Amino acid sequence: MRIMSFKPGHDGAIASLDASTAELIYSYEAEKDSFPRYSTITPTTVLDAAGRLNAIPDVIAVGGWENAGFARNVSVAAGYYGIAQGLEIVGEQTIFGKKVHFYSSTHERSHLWGSYGMSPFPAGIPCYALIWEGWCGDFYEIDEYMQVVHLGKVMANPGDKYAFLYALADPKFTLAKGPTRFEDAGKAMALCAYGQAGSPDRDEQALIDFLLPSDVYPLSKEDLRNSPYYNIGVTHQKFTNLARRVSDAIFDSFHTFAKANLTKGYPLLISGGCGLNCEWNRRWLEANLFSDVFIPPCANDTGSAIGTAIDAMRHFTGNAKIKWNVYSGQPFTLDEIDRTGLEIHPLDYGQVASALLDDKVIGWVQGNCEIGPRALGNRSILAAPFSKATHERLNRIKNREGFRPIAPVCLEEDVALHFDLARPSPYMLLFQKVLDSRLEAITHVDGTARAQTVSKEQNPQLFQLLTSFKAKSGVGVLCNTSLNFNGTGFINRASDLLTYARAAGLDGFVINDTFYLLKEAPLTASSGQKKNA
Repeated sequence: MRIMSFKPGHDGAIASLDASTAELIYSYEAEKDSFPRYSTITPTTVLDAAGRLNAIPDVIAVGGWENAGFARNVSVAAGYYGIAQGLEIVGEQTIFGKKVHFYSSTHERSHLWGSYGMSPFPAGIPCYALIWEGWCGDFYEIDEYMQVVHLGKVMANPGDKYAFLYALADPKFTLAKGPTRFEDAGKAMALCAYGQAGSPDRDEQALIDFLLPSDVYPLSKEDLRNSPYYNIGVTHQKFTNLARRVSDAIFDSFHTFAKANLTKGYPLLISGGCGLNCEWNRRWLEANLFSDVFIPPCANDTGSAIGTAIDAMRHFTGNAKIKWNVYSGQPFTLDEIDRTGLEIHPLDYGQVASALLDDKVIGWVQGNCEIGPRALGNRSILAAPFSKATHERLNRIKNREGFRPIAPVCLEEDVALHFDLARPSPYMLLFQKVLDSRLEAITHVDGTARAQTVSKEQNPQLFQLLTSFKAKSGVGVLCNTSLNFNGTGFINRASDLLTYARAAGLDGFVINDTFYLLKEAPLTASSGQKKNA
């Protein structure tokens, strides 16, 4: 049985499962291939995804959603909310003359079953689940028979409240009453690191008391025109202090509920866009309330199509566990490029490592792109990790704010040498303290980083490059940021990559087994030892 699943709305995606082997075939995200971030499904995505299947699927699944606008009572398919059995829509559709099963379940259930199905915990192991995103802020329990109990709503709209903070302080946000910008939550997370430790002062507590209990959506910035934080500027110390206090208060609300109500020691599954908050993820791991914690790399809505497909598989087969690989996105398109001004070499890992050690910034493309929003070594920009100047250059290349951190990628076997991290972190979802003072480019203002660990089995090409870089520099760590035009999903074709390299100022790029070096940035010989000191 083949299942093809669609996620409507922002972060559109199409996923396919082979239910007979319980395996993810692919998950294609609409924003990938340089479409605008958070895109809805496009005809291109549909055609690409359909082209990967050799027959009409047996099941068409559609995740529930809300119609555009602020009304919450107009649903698409099964709608947004609800976890109970019976809320799903089951029927038949005719696709190109063939009758197929139709299945739809709620968006809430897509998060629940996505995190459950992708988790490493065997079927029959009870789990707790946390869904916290723009609209949901709820805990659940899934028993050994896959029966789900809603344990309680902790907070309405936690993700939107988090993003609203940034809009409140940002003079560029001018909508009197409108939805938050998707990108603002990540910016607020970066700015929390600039906040000073301490208890909330009177102004901070007043904002927390207003914001956290509210179930109003969308919040109106103009209602807070008299707030001391209104248009104060996002880098103002008073605002970064507030961001840190509000972030702590949101987490503490959920932690307090969990400590009182999630007392059986089950593993915790985390999904929803707040699952990309690496500081909160670290705190859940350190809370000692759960036997383990799992966050999928596509915790936000990019994983929703996978979750609906898993829910459909559970309905038709009784199984809700899948085998999957994080590199299950679109394959790279090798279209024609103008080779003028390029030196072209067969991929030699030592040569690329030397270029990186000579402070070259290199685009890195291998195989299929990653699922989820984080570059994990198949659509990355790589650089040496030693210099603050590299951090500044990478943010210029990315055309983004200077306060944004640059993440590291590290050999899994060496992670404890460089970071306060006692477990693998293959999906770059945890903050940890940086222990190695040499790693200036990837050390955030608060001394932390968001490391990805890499093993040979996980990503052999990136593992080999890190190994070669370690042989020359003594350090198996590189800067790793996403390969994309500002405001778009990952670059996924050669012509776009060349355009980006020339416009943004990359020194070269690798596509699978070929190294392209821009001639205006010639490769020089490296001693291979200059960073050992």
